[in-house]
Amino acid sequence: MVNIELWFIPIDIISIIGTSITVLLGIIFLLLIIFNKTNRTIPMILIANTSLSAIAWGSSMLSIAIFTLQNDLQRIETYDIFCIVRPFFGYGLCGTFHFSFTLQSLYRYMIVVYPKRLFYQSVRFQLFLMILTWIYAFVIPIEFIARNELVYNMNNQICQIPLRLSFSIIYIANCIYLIPIEITIFIYYKLVRYVKSINTRTTSINVIIRARRQLKMVTRIITIIFILLLLGIPYLSFILMSFFTTPFKYHFRIAFVFADVSMAAVMIVLFQFTEQFQSFLIPKKKSQHHIVAVLPVVLN
Repeated sequence: MVNIELWFIPIDIISIIGTSITVLLGIIFLLLIIFNKTNRTIPMILIANTSLSAIAWGSSMLSIAIFTLQNDLQRIETYDIFCIVRPFFGYGLCGTFHFSFTLQSLYRYMIVVYPKRLFYQSVRFQLFLMILTWIYAFVIPIEFIARNELVYNMNNQICQIPLRLSFSIIYIANCIYLIPIEITIFIYYKLVRYVKSINTRTTSINVIIRARRQLKMVTRIITIIFILLLLGIPYLSFILMSFFTTPFKYHFRIAFVFADVSMAAVMIVLFQFTEQFQSFLIPKKKSQHHIVAVLPVVLN
């Protein structure tokens, strides 16, 4: 039997709640897209890809959180046969989730900058890119699995790549986090410059309106990216710290609870930014308003 800190259980529960919200919202979003024909557009297909990756990554992280909670409750330090499987999917699917926002930004960019290149805006090409990101998710972990880098950390009740100055940790941090986020921000930067350039020259008003509309959509994606950046600071801080000294004993617990909360926050913001999802609530609000307006007449 091992000593358990008082804050372990609350942190585990927060992680379970965060990942559960992520999976639940991802399922709801997918069902709304699948069963509503008006939502079967390319932008909504890209959001469906984000939702699917959120379900997959969220399920992987939920499994890790449940395993950690069970060990903490039983006051044991042990791992099961899935200890290696969980980080394999966790790392890879994290990359797919982040790249899903890159694909959304890229599509908006192509519509504005290259409106005549219809192939790059087609469903076939977008599905091709989505499939590539999912293949990417299963290729990334091969490096550290082949090098036997995964280690069971007893203090954090988790199997992960140890935080230290190593190729594997730099490789995985770039592949699943930094590269997709940097590409998305770069696309936003290029789109902002393009919109500014067309405003300074004679251009059709329809083109300007369309460009600004797409820029607004990408700006929303950037807002989501900044949420991921903000809540990813603890993990990145521990990685940088490990290059020079030994990180905090329970660093993975802290880093993972922020990651789990960030997933839930992103899915909630995604709902707020997606008008098609909110449109399902509008008829109900209108009908309720209508009933309230009619009641005084009936009562009179």
